[in-house]
Amino acid sequence: MSSQGTQELDEKHVNEQPPSKSTTQPPVNGQVNGQVSQQEKPPANDNSTKDGQPDSDESKDEKKGPAGGFDDTPLPHKPAGYTVKITFHRATNLPMADVNTLASDPYILATIDTGLPPRHKEDPSLTLRTPTIRRNCDPVWNCEWIVANIPASGFKLKARIYDEDPADHDDRLGNAHINVEGMNENYQPIKDQAYKIMKRMGSKRAYMVRAIAACFSKAKHMNGDLYVSVECLGRTQDEEGGGRAYTIGPCYWFKHYSPMLGRLANVKDAQDDDDQATQAQKQKSKAQKYNFQANQIQLEGPVPSKLYHRYVEFKPFVKGMFTKTGIRGFILSKALHHQHARVYNFSGTTEHGVFNHNDPIPTPDLTAKFLELVHYDKGGRIFTYVITLDALWRFTETGKEFGIDMLSKHTMHSDVSIYIAFSGEFFIRRLKHPHRPNTATSSTSTNSPDPDANNPTHPPHDIDGGPPKADPPRDPAYYELIIDNDSGTYRPNPATLPLLRTFLQERLPGLKIVTLDCQADAEKMGRWKDEQRQRKKAEGQPVVYTQHANRSGSISSSDEEDLDEVEAGMAPGHEQQGHERRRGDGAREVFGTVKRDASAREKDRIEHMKGLAGRGSRKVVKGKDGDVVKSIGEDSEEQQLTGASVGDGQAATEEVK
Repeated sequence: MSSQGTQELDEKHVNEQPPSKSTTQPPVNGQVNGQVSQQEKPPANDNSTKDGQPDSDESKDEKKGPAGGFDDTPLPHKPAGYTVKITFHRATNLPMADVNTLASDPYILATIDTGLPPRHKEDPSLTLRTPTIRRNCDPVWNCEWIVANIPASGFKLKARIYDEDPADHDDRLGNAHINVEGMNENYQPIKDQAYKIMKRMGSKRAYMVRAIAACFSKAKHMNGDLYVSVECLGRTQDEEGGGRAYTIGPCYWFKHYSPMLGRLANVKDAQDDDDQATQAQKQKSKAQKYNFQANQIQLEGPVPSKLYHRYVEFKPFVKGMFTKTGIRGFILSKALHHQHARVYNFSGTTEHGVFNHNDPIPTPDLTAKFLELVHYDKGGRIFTYVITLDALWRFTETGKEFGIDMLSKHTMHSDVSIYIAFSGEFFIRRLKHPHRPNTATSSTSTNSPDPDANNPTHPPHDIDGGPPKADPPRDPAYYELIIDNDSGTYRPNPATLPLLRTFLQERLPGLKIVTLDCQADAEKMGRWKDEQRQRKKAEGQPVVYTQHANRSGSISSSDEEDLDEVEAGMAPGHEQQGHERRRGDGAREVFGTVKRDASAREKDRIEHMKGLAGRGSRKVVKGKDGDVVKSIGEDSEEQQLTGASVGDGQAATEEVK
């Protein structure tokens, strides 16, 4: 997509809307940020004012501003539903999408339709993606999905089975449909029941390979099945009623890697930050693979209903991009969907895990995993995040120093969703005194007390007992999460920040949480983020680049050895032969490394030719006019005594059979 479009999309509140009065209290008495809620205010199309006089069109447009942002549409009023556990056990006789391995890498993308009316027709569907099972046509997942507020009328479940292909689009292997006509507390559970996988929407190539394989094996046939269980866990306990279905658990997480984005964004492999490494490994000078890390955590639902925000139409093209209307809008939407798929890319390197729903809720293990994903307080990292309406938390590291502008785009992180719960940026700081009360827990403008006054933090201060000189402590009480609403795409209402803090505090026990309003706390937020960036520069490490033609962006073992040699030469006390150490970043460093790699490959080619000369192969060296200048091989005594050399581009070597 064009750089102009991405730049416009990232404009912040400060430039797009006038400062608003900040508030530190959650919405009370039907009011949000000083405005009456949907139930109490006149309809949006009512042209009357307080005095009963209609507003002029000009004054209405001036008051209204760009459409979007906080939406106070209430949830539909419905009785509380039922909590249902769905288990995807296994599948059998799946087609072979990979001809080379005669297998598939299957996963399930499940969508549930409860029939409940949404607040808006653009609200996203309730979905679940299972982990991928590698090289298996009879995969076993045993993946659970607990959904709340299933109505008494039942639900329809559509399970799409795909073959994961990181280098290309994922091939669909078929669909399975599970229809539950009714739900009540006496519902007879479905136990490990087989549902036929429909081949009509599957990959023709994959089923052709399956048909050929079936011809050579009597044990194989063309029909596949998906085995599913459905169980009712009782009535849903929800204070806001049964107007929406949502995911309760189990809480799971994904950690995605992208070597290509890592090299472009100048981000090292997260595995190099692993604190479980041995001391010998830490002392060894070893090159680092560069990977960009993207994270997803499924939090326990529900998200508070007032955390409901729509994209802001601050430019004419924005609406077309979100709704896929018009040629420009369709192209921009397609590009952002593709960027989302590249950043949150599922591949063989993707890590995942799940927390047992039988564990106490909230579980401290989730807090520990979150701190691990953000690498505690190491390196002054700043993250861009989006929380979906189903409590899926997506976040990646971002910053002004990144050369990839899309990484700071909330549109990309939300996968171009029209409605989300919340978005902004956050970072982690380590406290010197873990059990001292936190004096700044919510945004109250720049007059709020600064936690540095009585409890220094890292960054910006150097505090013993953690990074950069020691491993970070594991107790969540040492850390505070600084989170804001700095998003120009959705512009979350600052009045809902206390709701966000309460929601996260309940799901991340032990972690102190501080919220900032990007307008009212602009000075403090800017100062703290600058301190993070300065810490990142101070704790940064030299970058080593390598170039690849591999579509998957992987790094081979020989490449790692080359990087080891380069980085060893860059270490203090070592001299690097053949070239000087390059400094800087961006294109200058990349091009310098490419030039050195080309010289090294030319040197290796010459050495390889010299080695062939001693094995009995006969070669001749010809000049530009075609005359034989020198013979190389076992028949040349001169070669055996003196060896052969190739001039810098002055002669060509040709092998004579």
